[in-house]
Order: sequence, then C-alpha cells, then structure tokens
Amino acid sequence: MENEPLHPPISQKMHWQPGLSFRHFNYITIMENIRCSGASLTRISRSPVHPVIQGSAVSVVKSSPAAFVGAPMENSKASSFIKGLALLGVMRTAGAPFERVKLLMQNQNEMIISGRLPKRYNGIFDCFATTIRNEGIVSLWRGNIAFVTAYLSSEVIAKAIHHYGYSREDIEWTHTRRKVAVFLSAVVNQFLVYPLYYAGTRMANDVITSSNSRERQFNGIFDVYRKTLKSDGIAGVYRGFNIMIPKIALLRAVTAVSKPWQQFLLHHFQGSVLGRAVVNTLYASCRSMAVHPLDTVSRRMMMTSGAVKYRHSLHAITCIFYNEGVKSFYSGAKAQILTLAVYQVYGLCLRYVVGVLRRKNTGDK
Repeated sequence: MENEPLHPPISQKMHWQPGLSFRHFNYITIMENIRCSGASLTRISRSPVHPVIQGSAVSVVKSSPAAFVGAPMENSKASSFIKGLALLGVMRTAGAPFERVKLLMQNQNEMIISGRLPKRYNGIFDCFATTIRNEGIVSLWRGNIAFVTAYLSSEVIAKAIHHYGYSREDIEWTHTRRKVAVFLSAVVNQFLVYPLYYAGTRMANDVITSSNSRERQFNGIFDVYRKTLKSDGIAGVYRGFNIMIPKIALLRAVTAVSKPWQQFLLHHFQGSVLGRAVVNTLYASCRSMAVHPLDTVSRRMMMTSGAVKYRHSLHAITCIFYNEGVKSFYSGAKAQILTLAVYQVYGLCLRYVVGVLRRKNTGDK
C-alpha cells in the first residue's frame, strides 16, 4: 500500500468516466490559418487554440482537456442525477391527480363498454368531483407508484443506453446511425417500462361508481399482474405496445420539426421566465396532441386485457372510428394540456426554491 501512488493515473481517471470517449481528445486542427500583420490576426479553427503575441512572434497555446487538469467529478454527476430523479418523482407525484383525471377522461368510453362506468363525465371538473365524492381525495393518486417507477426507470435506462453508445469506440456515429440508435433506444426503453405503464393505467381506471360500493377490480400492482397473466398471459401486459412504435417515430419527427422554432422563441423570451414557460407549454401541447390519438388507442387496448379484445391496433382504430367518431381519439386532450401546464408551473416553483436554497448556502459560506 505504501508504494502505491497517492493519485490514480490518468488512464484510471478516464476509465471512471462512463461518458468519456477518446474521440473527445482529438485536438487536431481541421483548418487553421493564423496571419499576423501588425494588429491583424485572423484565425479559423475548431480546436480550443489561443494565439499569444509576443513582439512579432506568434505562438499557439492549446487548452488542456478537462480530464487532464483535475480528477473527474463522478460523485458530483451521480449526486446531480439522483437529485434530478428525486425532483422528477416529486413533480410526477404532485401532478398525479391531473394524470389520473386525464386517463379517466381518455378511457371513459372503453369503461362504459365494459360496464365499469355508468355514464360519461361532463368535463374535467366533473371528473374530479365524481372521483373525490365516490372514492375520496387520496384516490386521485391511484396508480401513481407504478407511473413514478416507470418514469424514473425510463430515465435510468436512457442514461445507461446513452453511456453505452458513447463507450463504443469501434462505431463511427454518423448522423443516420445516431438517429436510428436514438429511435431504437427509445423503443427498447418503452418496451422495458411498458408493464409499469400498463399497471398504472389499469389501476388509475379502476373506478368506484358509488360511494356506497367499495368493490374494485384490482387490489394493487401485483394483483393487476396476477389477474392479467392468469387471463391473457404475458401478451396481456404488452397489449397496445405495437402502436407505441409509430407513436415514438411520429413524436421524434414532430419534435425535430418544431424544435428550431421553439428554440427561436425561447431565445426571444430569454429574459422572461413566464414567457419561456408559456412557449414550453405550447410546444409540449402541440407535440402531445400530434400523438394523442395513438396514445388513446394504446391505452384503450390496455383496458381490454381480460375482456373482449381488439384483434390488433388497426382493428381498434377502425372500431373506435366507426362507433365513436374522430372526436373519441382526442378524449382527455384538454386534461392532458392542463397536466402539461401544471408541470410547467411545478417546474417554475422548483427552480425558484432551488435558487433560493443555493443563494442561502452561498451566503452561509
């Protein structure tokens, strides 16, 4: 032990950084033309090069890569990621009542067909009032554990896939390969967490139709899996997943088209916190509405496990279209927009609280 170095070698420092790639240290100048004539200096370069003028001589000093300056900040990054997960869990839990109302509004026609709901809700506030009156206010968080677990697991899986992609030094990540990899990683991520979304959806839509009746279809997440596997097998847990693939593709396409305009407006409202929040809510709502019909089909196919089933996604779309009309595909759309707006408000509040705590800690030091 006494003969070991006090500090780990650079190779170990780089090995400890999961997102670090040797490609990042290619500091070969692509195009550099330094001309010095009196006070004239022209430089075109992609590397962090700093010209130093001493008399008539010009020398070029390159900045040292961050990994060679000091030890990596693995603990800080891990701590920030964990804090981010905790804040995400808090935000999702705070918005759970709106999530459940959105799901109830979205799937009410399917619940009426199955006999679980006697009549349609007369709007968002009627859905809130009816649920609280029949089930109590705590029931607004029904299914939240499954959803929060799905959200947090999805973030962890996405980060793991991202780090794995950067660790593949043998792959040349062209633009096309990068786009395909991002799409496939999103599909894999959705496949892994889909059973949690299924359990949360079934529990959120498990309603009590009268304050005098306390009979529920499911008694918890594991009861959802037990009954689904018994009646439908593993296919029941993944019912509606196939429609998620075109949903992911459409969402990626809409995001790619709308993102430049969103960035332009965010830059325009750079000094306005409220303006940026409105822009983010607007574009999040547009993207959500673009894929909302596909999400409705997926959710309603989830609701048919253990009951009369649609043969496939196209059959579900056809039945909903001919029996209920196009409007049914956008059931719960208003509640979804309200949910997105609420999350933006929560985000502003959290950023304000975090900023106050940071200033307080800075002042104490």
